[in-house]
Amino acid sequence: MALAALIDAGAPLEEIEDILDRLPVSGWDLSLEPVQRAGLGATNVLIFTADDTSVVRTYTHIVGLLEQATLPDRVTARCMQVFAAFAEAQSHLARAQQLTFQETCDLRSIVTIIAACAALEVLGIDDIESTPLAQGNGVAAVADGGFEPVPSPLVMALLTARNVPTTGRDIAEHLTTPTGAAFISALSARFGPMPSMTTAAIGYGAGQKSFDGMPNVVQVSIGERSPVDRRGRRLTIIETNVEDATGEVLAHTVEQLIGAGAIDAWITGGTGKRGRPMHVVSALCNPAMAENLGTILMAETGSLGVRSSSVDRWQADRTFAEVDIEGYPVRIKVGPGRAKADFDDAAAVAAKTGVPVREVIAKAETAFRRASEVRMLHPAQQQFDDR
Repeated sequence: MALAALIDAGAPLEEIEDILDRLPVSGWDLSLEPVQRAGLGATNVLIFTADDTSVVRTYTHIVGLLEQATLPDRVTARCMQVFAAFAEAQSHLARAQQLTFQETCDLRSIVTIIAACAALEVLGIDDIESTPLAQGNGVAAVADGGFEPVPSPLVMALLTARNVPTTGRDIAEHLTTPTGAAFISALSARFGPMPSMTTAAIGYGAGQKSFDGMPNVVQVSIGERSPVDRRGRRLTIIETNVEDATGEVLAHTVEQLIGAGAIDAWITGGTGKRGRPMHVVSALCNPAMAENLGTILMAETGSLGVRSSSVDRWQADRTFAEVDIEGYPVRIKVGPGRAKADFDDAAAVAAKTGVPVREVIAKAETAFRRASEVRMLHPAQQQFDDR
């Protein structure tokens, strides 16, 4: 459905197929058809595969396929993230149920995931955000004639591993598939209401089933982030006092909060009751994320409660660029009077090259400034490097 929505929003099927043709496997075909779901027009993607069911496609096997293919770098990276999420969730279920972990997914799912990542690439999508994922309830029939809970154990393992928020629907049907759960949980940076943006295209991808009173579609909106409202943006701060946590636990809590969608998270030292040293762990977030982040904050710190407050945030306009350092990309955040290298990118380059991270950061920021000076003389130049 996500693939269909991206195609409906303008991703050319031919370009997606060109990327898929680089895979060292055959026996697949994609076709499109216009459909309606509860009166809403949408695109349905039909995926046909001549799959050999005797082939066990483990995570290692799939990684090998991706490494053999000459896919665009970002397509490969995104596919790796999705398949890693699949493997981790299935391995967790296998351990919990004392089963042997073997398969990650079949050829149809592999083609679907790679095609969706290819669609993101041909559309030039840099960031992905999602609303909470809808879930049905009760039990549903499966192909072998049995029944399984709704949501399925694999879907819940995928969403739980990455703290993905959900919303319930009173319908005994699977509304999120394992493939969809892996794709969104692995690639979406944040979950909550639609961000402020100027929409350039929308698309609707249809599911196979039709439900009364509810269009079974995925909607995608593509556009540019809007300049920040100068009146400020209403956000929420959640926080708790912690007296008996180690530094490692506190640092891990901050990482978990940011990984789950917090805009920022930090630790402040203080003095508690009876003069005891303590720390205040805080997170800044969209109001829709406050409850989920509060649960994480209590779970990670062992606190018995959290508090929240509303704040207005004024944010300077910023843009993003990329420079090449030692053959590796480093993102640059550009604001009024300042350009700052992304630390994670710089750390990754440092690990691969052996250059100290502070030197990578200095090189990246210097490369950007030099390239910016060149661009002022030659506006057509678009690429930055460290020469």
